[in-house]
Amino acid sequence: MTAQDPRNILKHHGLSPKKSFGQNFLANAGVVAKIAEACVPEGELGGASVLEIGAGTGALTAALLAKAGRVVAIERDRDLVPVLNGLFAAEAERGTFRLVEASAAHTDLSSLLAELPEPRVLCGNLPYQITGQLIELAVGLAPSLARAVFMVQDEVADRLVASPGTKDYGALTVFTQARFDVVRLFRVAPGSFHPPPKVTSAVVALTPTPVPRAIEDQTLRSVVKLAFAMRRKTLRNAWAALGDVVDGCAAECGIDLGRRGETLSVEDFARFARAVDRARAERRAAPP
Repeated sequence: MTAQDPRNILKHHGLSPKKSFGQNFLANAGVVAKIAEACVPEGELGGASVLEIGAGTGALTAALLAKAGRVVAIERDRDLVPVLNGLFAAEAERGTFRLVEASAAHTDLSSLLAELPEPRVLCGNLPYQITGQLIELAVGLAPSLARAVFMVQDEVADRLVASPGTKDYGALTVFTQARFDVVRLFRVAPGSFHPPPKVTSAVVALTPTPVPRAIEDQTLRSVVKLAFAMRRKTLRNAWAALGDVVDGCAAECGIDLGRRGETLSVEDFARFARAVDRARAERRAAPP
């Protein structure tokens, strides 16, 4: 099956984009091809398995099926489900395509990935309103992935690739870069979509690091969230809620509490969170 213009597919089936779903269908064949290439590079042709979030009218799905060994696509719009099943009936019959009618944000992505042979790729044109939620889910899936390739708002891409000390560096940056190396591959103009969104988009590639920079747990999440909750606060003030272990842990990690959270690296946050855990454990173990 080759990709078709989403405008023609929608018109043929008497459908239109749904604002409630935030639907902006990719209509630029050149961009579709570049995303498919990023998902399944030449060395993995016919071997990679892809889990696609938001199949839409199937433009990217078709390009992925031309390169991947298997594609599992998730689509929540029940009006598009029969369209997709019709477009890819032959691939479904061969066992190279499966469609899951569901919202990706409320689906067990881990189980779907487990069905697929390696190398596994997660990709999609992420709905803008739940981009952060889906990226957080992807972070948890990092050990199962060869890579993830997402279309996001360009301003979200700014945050994902940000460095410490910059205005775009924040909690999302830290949690994502804890498990992935992130690269912005290219930007996509609004005119590449139907209907055109009001913002520029970008395609980002997330490659799992061989060793995680940080392991996300309750302590790390608290440490990071507090550091960025009020960006103008010093760490001494931002971390006050962590209790009286802060001074000793900061000294142990060589962190100046007069700094702001945005100046710390992912590794700094990880070291401090581990120190907090150790300090709390030692206190619990100490005799009364």
